[in-house]
Amino acid sequence: MDRRQFLVRSSLFAAGAALPFKSLFAEAKGTFTPLRRNVGCFTERGGTIGWLASKNGMVIIDTQYPKSAKKCLNGLQDRTEHPLDLLINTHHHGDHTSGNSVFEGVAEKMVAHKNVPKLMKQSNKENEGEGNTAFPTTTYADSWKMDVGDETVHAKYYGHGHTSGDSVIYFEKANVVHMGDLVFNRMNPYTDRPAGASMQNWVTILETVADEYPADAKYIFGHGKPEYGITGAKEDVLVMRNYLSGIIEYVQEGIEQGKSKDEITKIKSLNGFENFLYADFWTLPQNLAVAYEELTQS
Repeated sequence: MDRRQFLVRSSLFAAGAALPFKSLFAEAKGTFTPLRRNVGCFTERGGTIGWLASKNGMVIIDTQYPKSAKKCLNGLQDRTEHPLDLLINTHHHGDHTSGNSVFEGVAEKMVAHKNVPKLMKQSNKENEGEGNTAFPTTTYADSWKMDVGDETVHAKYYGHGHTSGDSVIYFEKANVVHMGDLVFNRMNPYTDRPAGASMQNWVTILETVADEYPADAKYIFGHGKPEYGITGAKEDVLVMRNYLSGIIEYVQEGIEQGKSKDEITKIKSLNGFENFLYADFWTLPQNLAVAYEELTQS
């Protein structure tokens, strides 16, 4: 699947169409899960939403789609009467940003890495204007933070990974980290090379995050295999690192053995990761091709 096909499928989701890869975009319907100290996550349809709802602050991380975004906002307004201080997009993909319009004019700030509005506009152009037009208006280059009530929220950019605009969000007092799509928990991830993805640096990002945040931090993941879920610990971040490293190592060995791209990308499962979810939406061979192109600069 090329980038345009991905964008078309994203727009179909926004219109309510279903894909066979349901587990990537859906968890329990409209579920609020408290985690720590007024921070939790919300799952319905799309990338996992993170939230803070306290008597003196409200924050939302990612927005899924308009219908689920409204449900999330309504549910949080039942938890606190405080207005929405902050919306952060972890990256530009439609299953994380299509609900932005629900919060435009409601959130005091809409924040993302500086590349996110550019990538959203590029996606709209490639998708014939069908995409999201509610862009983050506050952007940052390396790191950003804001005090919200008695919590401090950090956004940090570690370089090209899943895209060229991925933020890691940290709720400092709660010790909760939202990884966006830098972690697909026990799943084969989509790697958006046209949007600047780097599989090699993605590995470095995961290693850095695992070292940088407290050992007992709780993590929210953009997507997850149902039996593993969309929250976890440092060990789960490192499993994702190991999977991507395994892809790179397999491809590098093939290149050194003189194998062609077709030969390298024909396998259906990766040794040691047979239980990862492979599906028609984005397959292991496609990620092997990404790694091949990256390693050979083709």
